[in-house]
Amino acid sequence: MLCVSAPLLGRNSLLVKPFFSNLKQSLLFSSRVRFFSLCFPSTQTGVSSYSSHPIYQRQSCLLYYQPLRSNHTMASQSSPQSVHSFTVKDARGNDVDLSTYKGKALLIVNVASQCGLTNSNYTELHQLYEKYKDQGLEILAFPCNQFGAQEPGSNEEIEKFVCTRFKAEYPIFDKIDVNGDSAAPLYKFLKSSKGGLFGDNIKWNFSKFLVDKDGKVVDRYAPTTSPLSIEKDIKKLLGIS
Repeated sequence: MLCVSAPLLGRNSLLVKPFFSNLKQSLLFSSRVRFFSLCFPSTQTGVSSYSSHPIYQRQSCLLYYQPLRSNHTMASQSSPQSVHSFTVKDARGNDVDLSTYKGKALLIVNVASQCGLTNSNYTELHQLYEKYKDQGLEILAFPCNQFGAQEPGSNEEIEKFVCTRFKAEYPIFDKIDVNGDSAAPLYKFLKSSKGGLFGDNIKWNFSKFLVDKDGKVVDRYAPTTSPLSIEKDIKKLLGIS
């Protein structure tokens, strides 16, 4: 291999042009890599015009530059660290910054109006909220129509149904997808934080995520897990004996 030229491109990069069997390629090396050795034959056809340059008078040279962090490392540092990193839309289309819930324990649930689990879950969610809302519990309900098409209504219809029939006072958010490529970013984060028993995907309506006061996901419950059965876990997060 022969390096024909090594011009500096600013302070942080170096362009090196190697030749492999007359195939010319250009490679850009970041100056954050620690060590890289370049070897040059003392004689080589076709480089007479370069032979007077000091770098070509040596057999090799050593470049020093800083290690480059991998894409994985950089991505992980920019990834959301808590539920509080997200902004979602409520049922009326308004943006809601979830950082407003800092210091609150959260129960996040994907809901549906025509499911066999609807009556029991909404009834018990209302009971939990009434009992613990003044002690730091918030319930965030996200309608989803991905399971049996059991949430077909508009946001307005869903909100009216929940608030009228079940007297819900906790917020109802914009209808979203929770699985697949179109899944809401919040739900991608929730699933990556706590995988389910048979994979990360949400299995059905009324899956539940319990989130602590710092926005960290601490537990996940199946659709068939009744809200009242996790009361002890909620009390623990709220510091209630």
